[in-house]
Amino acid sequence: MISESDLLDRVPSGLYIGGEWRPAEDGATLDVFDPATGRRVKTIASASVADGKAALDAACDAFPSWSRTPARDRSEILRRAFDLLQERKDEFALLMTVEMGKPLAEAKGEIAYGGEFIRWFSEEAPRIQGRYGANPEGTGRMIVSQHPVGPCFLITPWNFPLAMATRKIAPALAAGCTVVIKPAELTPLTTLYFAQLLEDAGLPKGVLNVITTKTSAAVSEPIIRDPRLRKLSFTGSTPVGQKLLEQAAGAVLRTSMELGGNAPFLVFEDADLDKAVDGAIAAKFRNIGQACTAGNRFLVHRSVADEFARRVSERVRSFGIGRGTEEGVTIGPLINDKAVEKVSSLVDDAVERGARLETGGKIIDGPGSFYEPTVVVDVQPGSDILREEIFGPVLAIQPFDDEDEAVRLANDTEYGLVSYVFTQSLTRGQRMIERLETGMMGLNTGLVSNAAAPFGGWKFSGLGREGGAEGILEYVQTKYTLTPNPFS
Repeated sequence: MISESDLLDRVPSGLYIGGEWRPAEDGATLDVFDPATGRRVKTIASASVADGKAALDAACDAFPSWSRTPARDRSEILRRAFDLLQERKDEFALLMTVEMGKPLAEAKGEIAYGGEFIRWFSEEAPRIQGRYGANPEGTGRMIVSQHPVGPCFLITPWNFPLAMATRKIAPALAAGCTVVIKPAELTPLTTLYFAQLLEDAGLPKGVLNVITTKTSAAVSEPIIRDPRLRKLSFTGSTPVGQKLLEQAAGAVLRTSMELGGNAPFLVFEDADLDKAVDGAIAAKFRNIGQACTAGNRFLVHRSVADEFARRVSERVRSFGIGRGTEEGVTIGPLINDKAVEKVSSLVDDAVERGARLETGGKIIDGPGSFYEPTVVVDVQPGSDILREEIFGPVLAIQPFDDEDEAVRLANDTEYGLVSYVFTQSLTRGQRMIERLETGMMGLNTGLVSNAAAPFGGWKFSGLGREGGAEGILEYVQTKYTLTPNPFS
């Protein structure tokens, strides 16, 4: 297996514009750190406004040719990229662990998940459909066709460095669009390495462009306001998404927004507690709790709340904490000290309002940005931890007494990304599908994400869908053509 230092040497340090790796125009750089040690691991280029314009220029120049490239050819390039990712999966997993902190086993899981978007959309590229038929009056024939929407600007978050990139890049390329992608400042290396992989897979110059920067707002706004851009896709916080939507309104851009979450995890009195505990561990502690789909509010029927808390706490106490490359580690660092401080503040507020710590609840001394995996019970109404996205390894339990109360508590949020329900009642499960205000739901499972399914939320959790048959539709636009009746 490749060493950490050799791998980091292989990762490009420049911007990827028009098929070339180049420094920032003004020579600016940004440093990337390992959150488990606080150590700087690489220095890369930091794009300026001029670099952002150059990247969009390249995407616009490449669009006419790429949009006319046969769908089968686009499909084959994506399939080669999928195969190369499988060959290099150990390298990508190690790179993600170094720059983001997640345990190596979870990083390998992200390779499998993120790779599926490449494979799925390689198969969807030749299947973009239209329709043909007579109009009701019989005076003509209607042709409905789909066309690439145009150059796209994709903005990805730091928590899933590969999967968030593939989930956006793959459908865009499959549809015939060209791309400028801006990865998060905290975890840009995986995207740079993936761009190199796509180049190796035969992607033409200019189809994909990568700009890394420490001045995201300044670089992004001119790209979004440029009339040549036709699509914006963003994954991140709701406040930032709202600002981007305001900027996108001027050019009437097509937008996809995967924003914040506050996922309720409902455990009813008839739930299989073994399955509910397994689901809770998966929904809460995957990615160290740093996922928009993470269970945020564990609403548990009062009759089983104590037993559920006992079983969950027993599991949590067994977690190994440390750098993700170490054997037996299940909980790595949070992304930085700011994240640790936020999690600590939410837990402290809950305890001050009457909640009780079952396990954890402390910041771990450095080096690195670590917080103890935590279970807090009897969380009281009004606690900040019930309103804000935790984004850390803290499982907060609030009891309820009946189904109507559970639904009221679950829906008492401006967010609506995902919900989780554990019950052995088929009819109750069906009612939850109807009553819970979320774009996704896990019924007796703590994991919902899949490349073949439409990922996205309701309310303040966003617009549009990623993945599934719906995912590629975000990157095409519909044209209707009427022709005369050929028999007239």
